[in-house]
Amino acid sequence: MKTKGIKKNNVNVITLGCSKNLVDSENIITQLKANDIEVHHESSKKTDTVIVNTCGFIDLAKQESIDTILQYAKLKKKGKLDKLYVTGCLSQRYKDALEVEIPEVDAFFGTMELPSLLAKLNADYKHELIGERIPTTPMHYAYIKIAEGCNRTCSFCAIPLMRGGHVSRTIEDIAKEAKHLVGLGVKEVMLIAQELTYYGLDLYKKRALADLLKELSSVEGLVWIRLHYAYPHKFPMDVLDAINDYPKVCKYLDIPLQHASDSVLFRMKRQITKKETETLVKTIREKVPGIAIRTTFLVGFPGETEEEFQELMDFVREMRLDRVGVFKYSHEEDTSAHAMEDDVPEEIKEERAAAIMSLQEGISLEKNQTKIGKVFKVLIDRKEGGYYYGRTEFDSPEVDNEVLINAGEHYSRVGDFADIKITEAEEHDLYGTFVG
Repeated sequence: MKTKGIKKNNVNVITLGCSKNLVDSENIITQLKANDIEVHHESSKKTDTVIVNTCGFIDLAKQESIDTILQYAKLKKKGKLDKLYVTGCLSQRYKDALEVEIPEVDAFFGTMELPSLLAKLNADYKHELIGERIPTTPMHYAYIKIAEGCNRTCSFCAIPLMRGGHVSRTIEDIAKEAKHLVGLGVKEVMLIAQELTYYGLDLYKKRALADLLKELSSVEGLVWIRLHYAYPHKFPMDVLDAINDYPKVCKYLDIPLQHASDSVLFRMKRQITKKETETLVKTIREKVPGIAIRTTFLVGFPGETEEEFQELMDFVREMRLDRVGVFKYSHEEDTSAHAMEDDVPEEIKEERAAAIMSLQEGISLEKNQTKIGKVFKVLIDRKEGGYYYGRTEFDSPEVDNEVLINAGEHYSRVGDFADIKITEAEEHDLYGTFVG
């Protein structure tokens, strides 16, 4: 008599939201593969199981997550999908409501429930795989999450509700992961956390990001180390020394400032003033000449007046930051700002966001034009439409400038570095030719 074996799942993991979510998806994929389960990331192939890793940060991200879940719920209704699981920030925050609203989902999981998710797929959680992640990014770069959660109490932010308090990983574990990634071909790592500069306070009773950079700089084969999401309040100045002391650390800093009006910053509970912010930016530039500073701003916060917004515009105009992104305020329940009236009309939020980006485009164009005729070390990310697309140390994947090089004039492998002379410049892109 034949016995029916346990059916192995064929899984597709869908990632929504930020790079921190991408790392979580990569951990899911790594664990499933170690359990001999066929798994894909954002594949168009037909699979019998889908895991949607959701974002719950702002309204647009939440809507995208819900729309994606509903898309796969329809497939399940039509019998084209056996199992649908949902994990991530949206699931963590709204699990009870989602279970009622979308009953087609077989199970919802929070941000720290990977073992339970794996169990649903008859997979064991393998502790020995921690730090041995399979990246879904191009093999020459990867993200490393150095901490989870956040201890800040910014009035607009729901991240602590979804991710909990700040928990640092050990320097040893992070270095081990970096070595593993380099062994897979990674040359650049982006260090990410909800707040990089808090790193180490819980483990080492001091801010230890500079110590981590020193350790990672000794990893053989690693070429670039990039810093994302540094909180400006009590910024650890020894990080600037580390950028200068260790050539592998890119002259690049992503430091979300959110606003530049004292009254708005106070309502946001950002623990910093406009003057302190200006002093910090100037200090960073003085200590690390040539550094590229990326930031994000939030417009339309409750009570934001035209005068307060103009303070932000003046700050952008005067500080001439290298990269700027803008979010429109999203009224998030259970945050302290939710008690305030969301009184800035949507069309005003749109206008203010567009005004900031228009101003920044002019600044970016001027800054890019100063690079014409100069030679930069460029990491080639991909080949597409007759061009190689690469980045300098001053640019991060997905969000910053790219350097376009005519692929017909010289051969280069994706993932290699090349010396590129800049010949043209636009607001968001550079054009160059191979040197030598």
